[in-house]
Amino acid sequence: MAKILIVEDDLSFGTLIQTWLRKKGFEVEKATSVKGALLLLEKDGDRDLILSDFRLPDHDGLAVLKWAQDHNLRIPFIVMTSYAEVQNAVLAMKAGATDYIAKPFQPDILLEKIQEALRAHASSQPPTPLSDASAPAAQPTNGTTEGGDAVPRYIEGKSEASRRLYDFVSLVAPTPMSVLILGASGTGKEYVARRIHELSPRADKPFFALDCGAIPREVAASEFFGYVKGAFTGADQDKKGAFETANGGTLFLDEMGNLNYEVQVQLLRALQERKIRPVGSTHEIDIDLRLVCATNENLEQRVAEGKFREDLYHRINEFTIHMPALRDRGTDLFLFADLFVRQANQELGRHVVGFDRKATERIASYGWPGNLRELNNVMKRAVLLTKGDYIGVKELDQCMNHAQPTDPITLHDEQTERQRIVHALQAADGNKSKAALLLAIDRKTLYNKMKKYGI
Repeated sequence: MAKILIVEDDLSFGTLIQTWLRKKGFEVEKATSVKGALLLLEKDGDRDLILSDFRLPDHDGLAVLKWAQDHNLRIPFIVMTSYAEVQNAVLAMKAGATDYIAKPFQPDILLEKIQEALRAHASSQPPTPLSDASAPAAQPTNGTTEGGDAVPRYIEGKSEASRRLYDFVSLVAPTPMSVLILGASGTGKEYVARRIHELSPRADKPFFALDCGAIPREVAASEFFGYVKGAFTGADQDKKGAFETANGGTLFLDEMGNLNYEVQVQLLRALQERKIRPVGSTHEIDIDLRLVCATNENLEQRVAEGKFREDLYHRINEFTIHMPALRDRGTDLFLFADLFVRQANQELGRHVVGFDRKATERIASYGWPGNLRELNNVMKRAVLLTKGDYIGVKELDQCMNHAQPTDPITLHDEQTERQRIVHALQAADGNKSKAALLLAIDRKTLYNKMKKYGI
């Protein structure tokens, strides 16, 4: 029976979690402060996991984590934080926390995180620090920060959507199946393609990415299959195409939905016969590669409209992965924002620490239609404009161009309060933490007002 220590100053919430976990078979103790938690740990440090709130009356939860580290207690540590303060979770992950979960949360999600942390600990696999998390082996970092910590090019999120995504990646990567990655622009489709390659038996072979949306129909054949010297005017030397360059490894074709119908025919023939013929050549070249494709188009609809070959669609779609939008990746938003700030610091020679509270709320309430690409661009511009340690709303507004985030829904008087609260809850799809952000009040105040008005 695993022993869990809960550190939570909200008595009712802490008792609720304690009771529920006990029903799931855990032995659970509870403390309401850092001091209380340390007294329990000093008395008996035999704990299998610590679940701690970040904000506690006498200190933040990281004090408990530091105490455990100083006393050589390798105990999995999960931090709880509010949606608006997920930057605190980023700090916790950097300090060595195993995982985090944003309030309010579903009990089943908490249980999954606890079980995963316990399994990792039992297998003697220490948690991956945030600074190294999921950085592709083939993608070296661009350098180091002033303190010497490497800044990764990529990280994988911790949300349920991210977890499901990378479960699929891990499942399909070792197989020879072709993969179709579907998702909006800026969601990280090429990174997922690279991860599939890096986790496959072809990891030591080439990975080649080709943007099909940028290929004119007239030169598509030469881009795919290459050409020989003298094949056409300007062909003054042999050139390998994408297929030959990626031979033995993985070929990633981005924006497949933009391919001309005639080009689709050429591509299908190459995939079926496993042979290519460079433009102007009389000799065929055998090819052996793993195909990964991506698009933001609805290929099934394009097939129905006769704009995309059905046989090619089935050829490239042995396994489908759907990329979640950034707005659907929950608190991963702040993990990515922190990464992009650190990358911008390194590139621009700045030393921005993070965001002030209002900037955090603005980031959380904005829809990010451009997904990770937009977030990266905004963070880079904001770092450039920021003169102090923390990015503020002023800098964010200057960087978001005309796509302004949703303004907070403010409360004015008691006559309109109830209506505005209901409106905010509807806009946030019932998520109370997001509704509190829209109303520019904290979560506890929202709960009190909902109780007051019988909502």
